[in-house]
Parts: sequence; C-alpha cells; structure tokens
Amino acid sequence: MLIQLSIRDIVLIERLDLAFEIGLSVLTGETGAGKSILLDSLSLALGGRGDGDLVRHGEDKGQVTAVFDVGMEHGARTLLRENGIDDEGDLIFRRQQSADGRTKAYVNDQPVSVQLMRQAGQLLVEIHGQHDDRALVDTNAHRTLLDAFAGLTDEVSEVARLYRLWRDSERTLKKHREKVESAAREADYLRSSVEELEKLSPQDGEEEELADNRQKMMKAERIAGDIAEASEFLNGNASPVPHIASLVRRLERKSHEAPGLLEDTVTLLDAALDQLSNAQMEVEAALRKTEYDPRELERVEERLFALRAASRKYSVPVTELPALAVRMIADLADLDAGEERLARLDAEVGLARENYDAAARSLSDKRHHAGTALAGAVMAELPALKLERARFMVEITTDAEEPLAEGIDVVEFHVQTNPGTRPGSIMKVASGGELSRFLLALKVALADRGSAPTLVFDEIDTGVGGAVADAIGQRLKRLSERVQVLSVTHAPQVAARAATHLLISKGPLADGSEKIATRVATMAQKDRTEEIARMLAGASVTEEARAAAKRLLAGNG
Repeated sequence: MLIQLSIRDIVLIERLDLAFEIGLSVLTGETGAGKSILLDSLSLALGGRGDGDLVRHGEDKGQVTAVFDVGMEHGARTLLRENGIDDEGDLIFRRQQSADGRTKAYVNDQPVSVQLMRQAGQLLVEIHGQHDDRALVDTNAHRTLLDAFAGLTDEVSEVARLYRLWRDSERTLKKHREKVESAAREADYLRSSVEELEKLSPQDGEEEELADNRQKMMKAERIAGDIAEASEFLNGNASPVPHIASLVRRLERKSHEAPGLLEDTVTLLDAALDQLSNAQMEVEAALRKTEYDPRELERVEERLFALRAASRKYSVPVTELPALAVRMIADLADLDAGEERLARLDAEVGLARENYDAAARSLSDKRHHAGTALAGAVMAELPALKLERARFMVEITTDAEEPLAEGIDVVEFHVQTNPGTRPGSIMKVASGGELSRFLLALKVALADRGSAPTLVFDEIDTGVGGAVADAIGQRLKRLSERVQVLSVTHAPQVAARAATHLLISKGPLADGSEKIATRVATMAQKDRTEEIARMLAGASVTEEARAAAKRLLAGNG
C-alpha cells in the first residue's frame, strides 16, 4: 500500500509532504529531531486523539492529510461504504486540529466522526510502540489474531451466523410464550368478547352509513307534514286548479265578443295552470321520497346505539371494532393453538442451539490446535531476539456455558520471561522492550494474516544492539515482503536493511527567522552511509565507522 502524508502547521512542522513506498522504510535522526511528531501526525490522520498543543505555535490550526492507495475490496472501503462515504479512487483522510482543541475529520472530503475515521484507520495502519501495542491490549484481538493465523475466518462467520439464528429463535419463543401467558390470564374475557363481537359483526364504514340514514329519515319525518299539506292543497277538494280551469274556459268564450281585450289574460292563466300541474307532480314526488318505515328508523337507531356501546366498552372508535374483532379472534386462536406452537418453537430453539454448539466445538478444537502451532511459530523467533529463555503461550479457556457470537473460547497470549517465574498476561509480564520484541515475533509468525496493510514500529529496537538489532532488522525486512513496514529506529543494523531511508532533522527556516522546523529527506546511498556511520559512532564519525556502515549496507543490499 502506498501512503502519502501531508502535514501543515503542526508542532515544529510548517509544511511537509512525504510519500512512503512499499517495502521497509526507516526513519532515523537525532533525538528530538521530530520523529515522534511525525508519528503523532499520522496517528491524528488515522483518528487518534486530537490536542490543541499539536498546532504549531502562532497558528490557529494545523492539518494532516494521509492518502492511501488500497484495493477496492479492502475492509476500510467496505466500512466507509456502509456508512455512506464515497470510496472511489484513493482514500483521503484529512484531519483539522484547532489550537483551541476543536477538531474536524474528513474522508474523501466528506465530514465524518472521529470514531469512524479511527475505525477505518485501524484497518489501514497499525502503530506499535513500546508503550502502545494496541494489538496486544485487547484480548478479543488475541482471538482474532489466532483465527487469522489458522485461517478460520469462514468458520468464525458460520458460528456467528448460527449464534444469531439461535438467539433470534429464543427471542421469538420468549415473545410467543409471553403472548400465550398473557392471553391465558384473560381467557374468559377474551372468549366472551369474541363471542360478543362475532354476534355484533361490525362492518367497515357501517357507523357512518347508519348515521347518515338515520339523519335522512329524521329530516324526512320533520318535513313530511308540510309536504302532505301542500299536496292536499294542490290536489284535494280545495285545489284551485278546477276553478282556474273553469274560469279560463269562460274567458275564452267571452274573448270572441271583445277581441283584443282578454287574450293576454287567458294566456297567463293557461301558463299558471301548467305551472300548477308541474307543482302537483313535484309535490307528489317529494311526498313519495319522504315515505319511510318507522320500524326501519328504530332498527337503524338500535344498531347504531349497539355499535357505540361496544365502542365505549372496548375503548376503541367504532371504526376500529372490526380490526379489534380480528385481533381478538387471532389472540384466541393463539391461545387455543399456543401449546402446540410453543412446543414447535421450543424444538426450533433446541435445534438451533445444537447446531451452534456443534459448530462452536469444532471451531474450538481448531483453535486449540492452532494455538499450539502459533506458540511454536513465535517461540522459533524468540532466541534471535534475545528472548531465548522466554516462553510464549496461547492460553485458551473454553466454556460452553458462556457462548458468544465469536464462539466458546477466550484467547489470551501469555508469556514467561524467565524460567521459574510465573507465566501471565503478556501485557502484565513483559517489559516495554520485551513486549515490542514479542509483538515482532508474533507479526512475523502471522506474516500478512491478521494485520493491517501497513505496520508502523516506533523504536522497537530500543535497548538492544548488535545481533539482536540485526535480528530485528531481518524480521522487519521479512515482514515488509508481505506488508508495508515503517520503522523509527536508532539501530544501524535495522536502518541498513531498509528499501527507503528517511532522515529526520531539525533546524532554522530558510527565511532567516529564528523559527525551527523539522525536515524529512529521502537519503541517497552515499548519504545513507554517513547516517549509518553516525548511528554506529555517535557524534564523531570515524573512517572505521564509515567502513562498518558500508559493510552493513553491502551485506543487506
């Protein structure tokens, strides 16, 4: 994996751009030159803890950008996609740190939480120092490393799937049992309610229809008398129609005796007769419409009152009575068929547990065999690392009564640093330097399994020299054939094995000011010889040191 690191306005750094190639890259330089600042900056870009003190003095904020060139199927890309982050092209992690302590995180120019940045960053880069070996702090990580060593990823996923299936079936059984028990406590009430609702048989939209019909019949009852009176007036014995018709006939006869005098009057009276005839027909039609059966009104009112009484009794609107009836019938059916279904669900839970137990036991057996193999592989690396008297153990505690999605095993790395001492957890027993060497041996044994594509070792060779430092260099070189390795080192034996050698130095800015800045330069072969000679001889570089440096470089070329 290729990494580009861009740093702006961080402590002792005004502007710095770095590119780390594949293979082993070492960073060397005098104490205090700024090596830890570079690692702090990389950690910041990976979601590490922010701090206003990281900002360069006199600036409002600093910024670190890390660019990662990784495959499209890498876990970090998957995590980002699952969180809605565009992962096309390189992955660009950018972190702004303000002097007042505020911080902002971005991935591919999209704002993200620092927690998400950290989770993705841990899948890309592991930073290990004498006092910050995160891969060894969490015992869950020990189990993950063992599974990676043994190639048990598929088995672990299957156990997790069976665990979820078992727990889901348990939850289904529990919910059904609670439902049946609740229904059983209300069995008598439920049965009488179902009987009452089935007899009532409420229908969707029935209340509205009944209320509408009732209103129409009551209105008709109120106006029917007036309409009947109008009908009697127009059609009864007192109807004016016969009188007007007789009058029209007489006037028509008289109109011949006095032409031009009565024609208009006769015409208007004829029109009046036509309108009265129309009025008679409309009144008769209205009278027919107002006809209703009083018994029907009584039936509608009784039905409406019965529905509303049920609504009050069951504390639901009338419109929800049909759905309530369906639910109660279903609850009663669950009660009647509950024991049968409980037995079936119980059997499903038992089968799911059996399947999980079988898979978990199989996984546990493989872990125990793998634990022995991993311990042997790590032990093989220890003598050359000046840990020949130490022992590395993979302690696996299996408890089938404490099942987890990861299986039934608790895995923890134990060590014994000297014969006769009590073995214990690697984090408690090993010193800082020992811990770093145990970690290196573990990483070599794991090769590229269970590791991020980039490993950073911060002064893993502190306190050792000669053959041990050379052994550390050999193992870092071997690791770099499978993953990218960056190492901050003071050991010339380690530096000589690097494919890329970066020199970190500190000095005044070129603008003539008194400001001091950290610089990083990629060293050519000649410059490497001088730097390794300095690492061998100290402040005063001798020709013997230069000759020794050339031999180291030649032997590792």
